[in-house]
Amino acid sequence: MARRMGRQRKRVVAGEAVPLLRKDDKPPAFHRKDKKKKVDIGKVFINISIGLCIFSLAWFFYALHMRSSLAKRVVTPHPSPRVLDANSSSAAVSADRFWGSYRPQVYFGMKTRSSRSIVAGMMWMRQFADMDVNLRHTCEQGDRLQGYGWLMHDGITFGVQEIRDSDFTLTTEFVKRMGGDHGGDWTWRVTAKQHVSAGFFSAPQAPVLSLMFYTAADTQGSLEAHLEDGKRLASVTGFSKELGNFKITFRKPVTGELSTSLVSRYNYLQTVSPGLEKLTDIVKQSLNRRFIYSPPSGEKRHYIAVDTYQPPHQSKPADPRKESDFVVHQVTVQMPFQIEVLFESGSFHRRPNQLVGSVMTQELERRKAEFDSKFEKTFGLEGKGFSQSQVKFGKAALSNMLGGMGYFYGESVVQSVYNEYPLLYPEGALFTAVPSRSFFPRGFLWDEGFTRRLCPLDRPDEYEGWIPREQILGDEARRKVPAEFVVQRNENANPPTLFLALQELIEQLSSKAEEPASRPTLPFLRRLFPRLKTWFDWYNTTQTGPLPNSYRWRGRDKDTNLFLNPKTLTSGLDDYPRASHPSADERHVDLHCWMALSSGIMASIARLLDSNKLWTPYGLRSLSRADPLYMKRNTEHDAPYWRGPIWININYLAVRALHHYSNAEGPHREKAAALYQELRTNIINNVYRQYAETGYVWEQYNDGTGRGQGSHPFTGWSALTVLMMAEQY
Repeated sequence: MARRMGRQRKRVVAGEAVPLLRKDDKPPAFHRKDKKKKVDIGKVFINISIGLCIFSLAWFFYALHMRSSLAKRVVTPHPSPRVLDANSSSAAVSADRFWGSYRPQVYFGMKTRSSRSIVAGMMWMRQFADMDVNLRHTCEQGDRLQGYGWLMHDGITFGVQEIRDSDFTLTTEFVKRMGGDHGGDWTWRVTAKQHVSAGFFSAPQAPVLSLMFYTAADTQGSLEAHLEDGKRLASVTGFSKELGNFKITFRKPVTGELSTSLVSRYNYLQTVSPGLEKLTDIVKQSLNRRFIYSPPSGEKRHYIAVDTYQPPHQSKPADPRKESDFVVHQVTVQMPFQIEVLFESGSFHRRPNQLVGSVMTQELERRKAEFDSKFEKTFGLEGKGFSQSQVKFGKAALSNMLGGMGYFYGESVVQSVYNEYPLLYPEGALFTAVPSRSFFPRGFLWDEGFTRRLCPLDRPDEYEGWIPREQILGDEARRKVPAEFVVQRNENANPPTLFLALQELIEQLSSKAEEPASRPTLPFLRRLFPRLKTWFDWYNTTQTGPLPNSYRWRGRDKDTNLFLNPKTLTSGLDDYPRASHPSADERHVDLHCWMALSSGIMASIARLLDSNKLWTPYGLRSLSRADPLYMKRNTEHDAPYWRGPIWININYLAVRALHHYSNAEGPHREKAAALYQELRTNIINNVYRQYAETGYVWEQYNDGTGRGQGSHPFTGWSALTVLMMAEQY
């Protein structure tokens, strides 16, 4: 028995069997400890799981926020001060450039440099032609004209254009006269002559032509037609915010400057239009053949003229845009003839005479002589031995560029990789030379830098520095663009040719710094530089290649089966041969050259802006760059702290002092006021821009880039920015 008991205890000790516990027995201590360990490990796993869930949710919402923020950046304007003031194109600021031939997409037209301009234009149509309706209005290659273009145009006060149709030539001329508060008066003269063909003993019967002069409002302003004898539209009076009161007079056609009126037939149309791109269609849909043309000697014939406009039935929803006044004056007459249209501003109270007839001729001849003199002084072609026909060609080439200047206003359609659908960029203006009045009647970034060299920007507007390569602003411009090119994508560049114009500007400034004409250049460059740097940085971050200091155009066609060699439209060289199979490993030498040029010009501009001392586009440095200790370390481990970076507290004191002196009588009051506005704006915009980008207000800001650095968030004295915003000192 004892042996059995001993062996049994031995087995228990060996762990072969565990005796059952009674109800009142306590479990051994090591069991309680083991259970506690199991419970603690479970809690840890639960806590980790909860933490991961919270982190995942936080990351998810942060990613959503960042994507939303990045998606908005493509339509967020640049925060730095605008290079040009908002009213820089107004009649009050730039009266001589307010009216102009700024509608290059039509054969002959004018408008003002304002967002919703009253426009004027001309259409024409040959009567009794083989084809039914051959209405000319917008510049079209399909019209197959023998030629058209400006022979002389100074970009400001006058222009002479020749349009050669099938068997006749229209010469369109305009002259402006300054006076009043709204850009003054202007007069058009259109002369129509039949072509004389060699070999004919007598010329064929002279063509009968209908000219249609029109004026139209663009969502604001009003027009009222005034009839003579109840039939002929003698004039139109109107009003708009930019023009005040005005009057347009349609004079009768004559055979020459002093000749009597010709036998003519008159028609007119008074209606409304939902948009300027609809004007041609409205006129076409209003044409009627019920009118009779009966010259003194000859048979009576039906001719085509504007009648009443009935909008066609549409299955699509009605155009939601506001309709605006549209008035057309049609005169039908046999060649040769001459006709004038006169615009008179209501605020021009002391005009010496009307700008018509011999008065216009004298003004026109004076402007032509001034143009010839200035052209030779500028380009010196006669002095270089060029023939008269070659000089005439040179004048025409320059004049067509100047006559191709257009003023556009509207919204670009843009898209980034963070947007599922295209977005509309905020409305804006563009004053640009178009590459082709018929095929490319809009602004192109790649072309702009070259035309600016002939015609010495308030872009980039976009927050990240991107400029769309095609500037398609407004419905009238969009009408001529294939659908696949309307949307501009913010990963695609174009050669930065604007640096070419800046290069010439810098060279002129360096050689003629003391001349009065050079004085506005430095302030202009100072305002431009923050945007220019953002644009330059955009190229350096989005168009980089696979290796350091290499570059690659984005936006190449990828379909190697469709193209012999996929095109690179973004490069401006379109189908220039490149790698047969587009890839991220490409390196494009042309873009590398553009960036090398741009880098040198950026450095030259930086040297010109007082930047060797305290001033920067982001605020005042804490130490002049000219100081020998600028950005020098105190020791190996003691980086520069107050030896260059921008500190907001010191800038606040400077802004405060400038505000005081700008309001105090003294010899430097005006200069203090200008410095105050510029410094305050630079600081506010940079602090805000860095906050928008990083989410932080920073301890100090880099004097070269404006980027926040040091402690963050730092809302001690850096929060003084709010007082500068409120102008509370």
